[in-house]
Amino acid sequence: MDNLQKKLPDPTIENGDLLNVLVVDDSKLQLKIVSSYLKKWGLKPVQCLSAKEALEHCQVRNFDLVISDWMMPDMNGLEFCQTFKAMERDSYGYFILLTSKSAKEEIAEGLSSGADDFLSKPVNPEELFGRLQAGGRIIKMEQSLQEKNKHISETLAKVQALNDEIRKDLLAAEKLQLSLIPEHHQKLDTGDISILFKSCGHVGGDLVGFFKFSSNRLGMYSIDVSGHGISSALVTARLAGYLSRNNKAQNIAFVRDKKGRFIQRSPAEIAKALNNELLADMETEHYFTMAFADIHLDTGQVDFVQAGHPHPAIVRQDGVSELAGNGGPPIGLVEGVEYRTETLHLNHGDKLLLYSDGITECQNAKDELYDDDKMLETLSNHIDSSGLEYLNTLLWDLSQFANGVPFYDDLSAILFEFSGKVHQ
Repeated sequence: MDNLQKKLPDPTIENGDLLNVLVVDDSKLQLKIVSSYLKKWGLKPVQCLSAKEALEHCQVRNFDLVISDWMMPDMNGLEFCQTFKAMERDSYGYFILLTSKSAKEEIAEGLSSGADDFLSKPVNPEELFGRLQAGGRIIKMEQSLQEKNKHISETLAKVQALNDEIRKDLLAAEKLQLSLIPEHHQKLDTGDISILFKSCGHVGGDLVGFFKFSSNRLGMYSIDVSGHGISSALVTARLAGYLSRNNKAQNIAFVRDKKGRFIQRSPAEIAKALNNELLADMETEHYFTMAFADIHLDTGQVDFVQAGHPHPAIVRQDGVSELAGNGGPPIGLVEGVEYRTETLHLNHGDKLLLYSDGITECQNAKDELYDDDKMLETLSNHIDSSGLEYLNTLLWDLSQFANGVPFYDDLSAILFEFSGKVHQ
């Protein structure tokens, strides 16, 4: 006993409180012996002469460790153990069964009833000391785990709250993005404009739109801002402001002369001005690609610029389709870039399509791309369709090609169908 007192076990648990111990034995002598050992080690055990009395204490107090005799009247140690383990509690209760039994079958029965350890009677203080230390370590580990789980749960709750806020912001950004897209169909005197926009499920940077330069000049564009998320959507919103349909003073496609008159910029000058604005005034790591067309509604002449964007597609009235343009660098990457305005001509019944790479880079399960050729083939095969029906046919063909693979990028396109005079 002297040696044990020199190496007393730590009687406290994880939070510094004393280990709550319950001792149960119908023998007053055995109850006194076991309790006296525990008191010498700094513990304050609760003593009960029956399992029924012990359960009454368990109703009002959480015990970290229970030492119970096996053979007791009314309710034996196994039954008490099962009842104790079934009780609702905040922490783990370690159960040591006192027994004179040594057969393996009986030990197995005790373990299956929920007992954590066994102690032979008569109780040996060194053996009791060892069992107490083992139980204390497990209780401390369990409480430490509970604290860590609590911390993890609190952290997860904070992360969930942040995710909820992010989702709200993303929904707001998605609504903002959709609000920037004009009406899906508009009829003009010498042509129709139709718009396709399908979100891939998260906020992206696609933007399509149009505005009138004058009564016989139409500006039409397709833009794709790099990346996804709120930052891309904010850049997209800024660009929509630069290409305002309702305010020439805010539209970068116009510049005022000395008399205050609005002078129309060429497509190349518009691209250059946007490049300067993005690099000088918009503090962002994003860049964007753009195809911009200046359509002469009376003649069918189209002046356009291509800045890192997919080639504009022309579908002739007879179903022949082709890509136009020689390309150009994206906007917002390099200062001082010069862009070039190119020209094409539309005849009566011809179609002009500006679109994002979400269409031509659509993938299927075999990692095959939809590509330019498949798109042109679809456009040619359905030349008899028009407007939104024509664009929805393209979308249907894309869905059939993907065959269940989700679109990883937004799908956007703007279609102009020329119904004016035949170009001479």
